[in-house]
Amino acid sequence: MDDDVIEVAGLRRSYGAFEAVRGLSLRIPRGELFALLGTNGAGKTTTIEVLEGLQAPTSGRVRVLGLDPIANRAELRPRTGVMLQRGGFTGSLTVRETVDFWRSLTVRPYPVAEVLEMVDLTDRANVAVEQLSGGEGRRLELALAVLGRPELLFLDEPTTGMDPASRRHAWEVVRELQRNGTTILLTTHYLEEAEALADRVAIMRAGHIVATGAPEDVVGTLPARISFRLATPVDGLPDLPDTTRTVEGDRVTYETGRLQDDLTRLLDWANTGGLRLVALSARPATLEDVFLDIAADRDPADRDPADRQTETEPAR
Repeated sequence: MDDDVIEVAGLRRSYGAFEAVRGLSLRIPRGELFALLGTNGAGKTTTIEVLEGLQAPTSGRVRVLGLDPIANRAELRPRTGVMLQRGGFTGSLTVRETVDFWRSLTVRPYPVAEVLEMVDLTDRANVAVEQLSGGEGRRLELALAVLGRPELLFLDEPTTGMDPASRRHAWEVVRELQRNGTTILLTTHYLEEAEALADRVAIMRAGHIVATGAPEDVVGTLPARISFRLATPVDGLPDLPDTTRTVEGDRVTYETGRLQDDLTRLLDWANTGGLRLVALSARPATLEDVFLDIAADRDPADRDPADRQTETEPAR
């Protein structure tokens, strides 16, 4: 479809006898920020490299901006931006010289001053690249990835090495690019980053997508948790319907699909009995919980494997 910037159907990619990607299908509409997540070896890097035109699929259909990323790579390259996990800079050049050089190879580039201001490197413009900190180097790589005003931006672990303030600033740069119409495909091991930025996420395991949807929908496949310690022993704990209770020493944990209701019941029980709940914690599941659940080879929901590998229709 014209609105689909990325369309993948039945993608397989093998290295000899090993199949890294096993029938993957997904669609990313124009203007979406889509996060592709997975443990090391899940197949996400291979998937990204196929989309970037760096590897040919073994089988399946892949279209990026309506084009074949291998056959039409020369046509696609000026319309896309790529930020790899590691850049390859000439360390003796200054930041400004590096951007100037990349501008000479780029169609419709931003002015140097504008792109350096975008990534908060204005005051480092005359510093040699080899003297930049790790986080500053990543911000320079982000500047070069967006220099050509890409329609589609690939971000591979974009904030690795950044301090928390720089990471938040990079998030704002990414959000502004999306607001201006750029479609973004993000891979990251910072799951709070995906949860904060992505319209949709997909989590890969063993070459398949096993969970996909809006972050809150994916997170909603796992129960919330209420945990506490008892200041004094009790004869019995309340039984809450449709919850799972575990007791480890004096630590009690309930897993529930009704966080507010069950927390209210527990507080009423404690108040009625004059009990003090020590280190009380009540929180919904997080994307990290889902990720770890999948990494431990447990599915986030009891669904048929064929259903888990089928991409759902994105919201329009």
